[in-house]
Amino acid sequence: MTMTRAFLFAAILGPAAVLGAALFSQYVGGLNPCQMCIWQRWPHGAAIALALIALALAPRRAATVALYLGALALIIGAGIGAFHAGVELGYWEGPTTCSGGDVSGLSPADLIAKLQAAPLVRCDEVAWSFLGVSMAGWNAILSLGLAVLTVMAARRLR
Repeated sequence: MTMTRAFLFAAILGPAAVLGAALFSQYVGGLNPCQMCIWQRWPHGAAIALALIALALAPRRAATVALYLGALALIIGAGIGAFHAGVELGYWEGPTTCSGGDVSGLSPADLIAKLQAAPLVRCDEVAWSFLGVSMAGWNAILSLGLAVLTVMAARRLR
């Protein structure tokens, strides 16, 4: 395997590992995500898709563009993670609206049932941390690192 291909696979597997860890913690570990946790997952999905496109198109110029867009998605994800970590640390206020989805078509009984069944997950509380850094903080750190790795993969394709 060439070094360029190794970087391409790392650009796919890195975000997949972070996204997989988040889903594992939710579905196996029982750690329900808040709305901001969900927002942090989207850039990883975009980065994975763009890296797969780059892998299919390599070594064409479009592959390089796809990787740079993937790196941009990861930088956005890092920003969301950093913002969320700041909310958890009380540096600024997070979302103040309900994230339970559209309830306009529900009957009062269905609305009550939905509210009682939904877990209450606050964006301003740390649900899990490692070495004093919350999951949101780790997402910011890892996303920045993966963005650098993805840029390195794009530069190798040029």
